[in-house]
Amino acid sequence: MTIDSDLHALATGKNFAALTTLMADGQPQTQMMWVHADDDHVLINTEVHRQKFKNVERDPRVTVTVVDADNAYKYVEARGRVVGTIGGQDARDDIDALAQKYMGVADYPNPIQSERVILQIAVDKVHKNGY
Repeated sequence: MTIDSDLHALATGKNFAALTTLMADGQPQTQMMWVHADDDHVLINTEVHRQKFKNVERDPRVTVTVVDADNAYKYVEARGRVVGTIGGQDARDDIDALAQKYMGVADYPNPIQSERVILQIAVDKVHKNGY
């Protein structure tokens, strides 16, 4: 299913996202993240040792709110679930592309501690503000 066009535009622009996952006890955990999208998914790149990845392995439900960098009152909240992951060289290439998008550098500058992975998020519900 094709994602909402406003969500796609924000996610493919130089805008940050708040990713909320669920801890084992049901508590929400939110981090500010780099974000992007393909035609069908919101995409988040992380590492497999991080808590957010452990959370979505256990419970794939997430919320991603992408905020317009030029107007914090304009955002799209996407509720959905992680339906797949992409690892290996594709995930490494992806984090380098995100570093270019957000930092203007060719290679992701931080050391990789475990393994990069792209979370593919299928969107079930969208809420917009400022549109």
